[in-house]
Amino acid sequence: MREIDRYFMEKPEPARSCLLALRHLVLSFDPQIREDWQYKMPFYKLGPKRLCYLWEEKKTGTPYLGIVDGYLLEHPLLLAEKRSRMKILLINPAEDLPLETIHEILEKARANLRLR
Repeated sequence: MREIDRYFMEKPEPARSCLLALRHLVLSFDPQIREDWQYKMPFYKLGPKRLCYLWEEKKTGTPYLGIVDGYLLEHPLLLAEKRSRMKILLINPAEDLPLETIHEILEKARANLRLR
């Protein structure tokens, strides 16, 4: 089993299902997006550039979608917290994924990526 697959399979439910659904959503967002294992976490790249990653908050275990260079994006649900470069979208694993919000944020991130 690949390390990236092990990352997802070792998560407890409901975080595992949430992260797997996010993984599928990101990979199906654009056919050019590729999954990569970097910094011991799943990253998603568009060409050679990093677009986003999936992770969990350390204290709560809440899954989130991290946006690379998120500081360049404005969206009311994106949080910077103490991060200088990244912003995150927290996902409640007990609820349905906010598909429209995720799609909107990925669109903005992809547009921003093409400008860099």
